[in-house]
Amino acid sequence: MKLTDISAPDYFHKVVDCQWACPAHTPVPEYIRLIAQGRYSDAYMVNWQSNVFPGILGRTCDRPCEPACRRGRVEEEPVAICRLKRVAADYKNDVSARMPRKAQRKNGKRVALVGGGPASLTVARDLAPLGYECIVFDGDPRAGGMMRTQIPKFRLPDSVIDEETGYILDLGVEFRGGQRIDSLKSLLAENYDAVFVGSGAPRGRDLDIPGRKEAARNIHIGIDWLSSIAFGHIDKIGKRVIVLGGGNTAMDCCRSARRLGGEDVQVVVRSGFDEMKASPWEKEDAMHEDIPIHNYLVPKAFTHENGRLTGITFEKVKAEYDAKGRRNLVPSGEPDQHFPCDDVLVAVGQENAYPWIERDIGIEFDKWNMPVVDPKTFVSTNPKVFFGGDAAFGPKNIIWAVAHGHDAALSIHKLLSGEEITERPLPHVEIESQKMGIHEWSYDNDITLDQRFRVPLREKTVALRDIKAEVELGFDVKLALGEAHRCLNCDVQTVFTGQLCIECDACVDICPMDCITFTQNGEEADLRQRLSAPANNLTQDLYVADNLKTGRVMVKDEDVCLHCGLCAERCPTGAWDMQKYLIEMAYAGETKCQAARSAA
Repeated sequence: MKLTDISAPDYFHKVVDCQWACPAHTPVPEYIRLIAQGRYSDAYMVNWQSNVFPGILGRTCDRPCEPACRRGRVEEEPVAICRLKRVAADYKNDVSARMPRKAQRKNGKRVALVGGGPASLTVARDLAPLGYECIVFDGDPRAGGMMRTQIPKFRLPDSVIDEETGYILDLGVEFRGGQRIDSLKSLLAENYDAVFVGSGAPRGRDLDIPGRKEAARNIHIGIDWLSSIAFGHIDKIGKRVIVLGGGNTAMDCCRSARRLGGEDVQVVVRSGFDEMKASPWEKEDAMHEDIPIHNYLVPKAFTHENGRLTGITFEKVKAEYDAKGRRNLVPSGEPDQHFPCDDVLVAVGQENAYPWIERDIGIEFDKWNMPVVDPKTFVSTNPKVFFGGDAAFGPKNIIWAVAHGHDAALSIHKLLSGEEITERPLPHVEIESQKMGIHEWSYDNDITLDQRFRVPLREKTVALRDIKAEVELGFDVKLALGEAHRCLNCDVQTVFTGQLCIECDACVDICPMDCITFTQNGEEADLRQRLSAPANNLTQDLYVADNLKTGRVMVKDEDVCLHCGLCAERCPTGAWDMQKYLIEMAYAGETKCQAARSAA
């Protein structure tokens, strides 16, 4: 194998699994250490720099970081990364003075942003301090987009949205609420230098089955129904409610229905329980509120009587898999089942709708009627028009929208600065040894088993009485400290210097994961099987270093290393060191040269 180039920015970035998995690449271990030190404002600002909405995401993020967490390799549950983010937001001081200032002078460039959700607001946050005149258009009266209209208040209070959207609008961003864009051609005619489309996926899918028209009065599209609750247009529902769909929107719908008078609320899904798109914790929360989930049932017809909905008839199906492992749902042969109900909430998916984008303005659409968007720069086939968030590639979640916004803002800035938008600046990298003495380190490297702490919940009977009463109460300071201590500091890297090694194998003997091996070099496939513990995860690199007197190489499996530092403590010559590797992504306004200097 080739020797590892640990100076490449993404090498150790990929080893910090939680940060690598986060679309916005938030330096997770860094802010968790700050929380453990009681430095909540500092932890908040570390988050704000990358993910923009720490208080919002600390309540609603889909948590792609947590399945990647190394704590999950030594016990069942990962660190509660998402809920620790909320701790930073809940316990910070007033951070207004730490926010960027309005640009003293405008640069003469105007950027229109369609939609007031997380993607557009992230673009505005990055561009406004650079002097761009950013104008956000949204059909709703207040900023936030789907964060405000489609996430129930019992999960995300308006006060949190107001605060975190306010930080962005206070940068001099103009928000034109209640002003929906009906024609992109007309908007382009107003001579904006660039347009960003972050309008989300605003249309919920319907079900065209018998009885849909006859019973229409009591059949509601899930995301529209949630929006109506958010704006106070709906405050009640029938006692018997069926929710169709297995995603997070369906979970929000069923839990909202319980709070608006639904006594018998049930979720019905065509797939198996484990195949549902809803996050595991969303399903757990629904079942905690006494909402059953029925699986492998496909709706056949809405039943009705004299124009009134009476229920739904379902066909029972089962999953069969072909030779390639592809799943097909086929009739099980069991009798149809009828579920009586007063109202139905349809939450079977969302779609993008672009009737307002003319097809003669240079924007190509694919066979799914989605704009053709470059996944790196987020530019469309019209060089002045960019897309991000759900509007670019279909429904995902807030953290992906934020990541898109950062990349699109960088592209817009480069475009309007006369630079090539495909050239992306290097990230900022800092490497610092954590050695305090021969056997002392500046971080807690204890890897004892420690089960995840549960987030306190409001009493169920109280929570179900008020649709605005936040259910999760968040960690208190004591619980936050305990959970923060579970972090294994995987951004503190084991760095090896071959010429100092005497090949005594002390590090091999003490490693609790058997992830260090001294052996002859060879082809990767062969080498992976000759290690002390075979390295079977091909998505994680091997760390290969030479300069050993015997001509062998040191090979470490980055996948299972816990960054405990025992190898460095045991090493008699200091060949191993523990070095904190802090990587921060570069944003609009930072040139490649500037980022390279920061990395040096």
